[in-house]
Amino acid sequence: MGPFLEVLIGGLLTGVLYSLVALGFVLIFKASGVFNFAQGAMVLFAALSLVRFLEVMPLWAALLGSAALMVALAVVIERVVLRPLVNQEPIILFMSTLGITFFIDGFGQSLFGSDVYPLDVGIPKDPIFIAENTFEGGLLVDQVDLWAAVVAGLLVLVLALFFQRTRIGRALRAVADDHQAAQSVGIPLNQIWVIVWSVAGLVALVAGIMWGTKLGVQFSIALVALKALPVLILGGLTSVPGAIVGGLLIGAGEKLAEVYFGPIIGGGIENWFAYMLALAILLFRPQGLFGERIIERV
Repeated sequence: MGPFLEVLIGGLLTGVLYSLVALGFVLIFKASGVFNFAQGAMVLFAALSLVRFLEVMPLWAALLGSAALMVALAVVIERVVLRPLVNQEPIILFMSTLGITFFIDGFGQSLFGSDVYPLDVGIPKDPIFIAENTFEGGLLVDQVDLWAAVVAGLLVLVLALFFQRTRIGRALRAVADDHQAAQSVGIPLNQIWVIVWSVAGLVALVAGIMWGTKLGVQFSIALVALKALPVLILGGLTSVPGAIVGGLLIGAGEKLAEVYFGPIIGGGIENWFAYMLALAILLFRPQGLFGERIIERV
């Protein structure tokens, strides 16, 4: 039982790291109806800015500087890319985020360099043993993953309250439903987009801190966004709690499949399990487990 729980807990905690990236996708889609393919690049850009700022300033100043840079990036994206595309088809907005992805990758590499940088923000990295009194030898758990779980839980709570309880949160949901209708009742679309991209940028900074602490800040972090896509499909594109639940299911499923089925059918299950699970969900519940069902009347 002990080895099974160790694999399960490790998978759940890895899933939380996927969820931190997926939250940025959900935020922007839920509040603007735009599927932001650039979220992975934003995670990388935020982590790169933080690790380079730490070379010349203390942690608190580096965090503020990186947060300010992500807000500035949101303003530029809204002014240069999104504002001219108001009321355009979703596919056009999606294609624009592809362009944003390559721009952020190239701009980040030019500005901060392309080396691999270790990131240390004070989070303990050494694995620890838990439940030693219950299981012989205890269960091995990564402390970075534990911190990521705590941070993700707090983020979900704050974001859920923000969307449900605040005036700005309700305005964000109105904009996602219909741009023109939102503008007709006096909701400033441009300001709303700056807000939601800024919040997504701050979430990207949190995800970048966790992934950078775990793996080091390197350009492969941007590829984590590809693993976040099955999380979105499973949890639902419009559900903040769904991003967390989807991440937990994906993380636990791929770890268990790799350990228990890998020796039988061959290795590499961890690389494709999430996508096969997402495909199965698309066949039977396209909106995801927690997503809103879209009904269009004609």
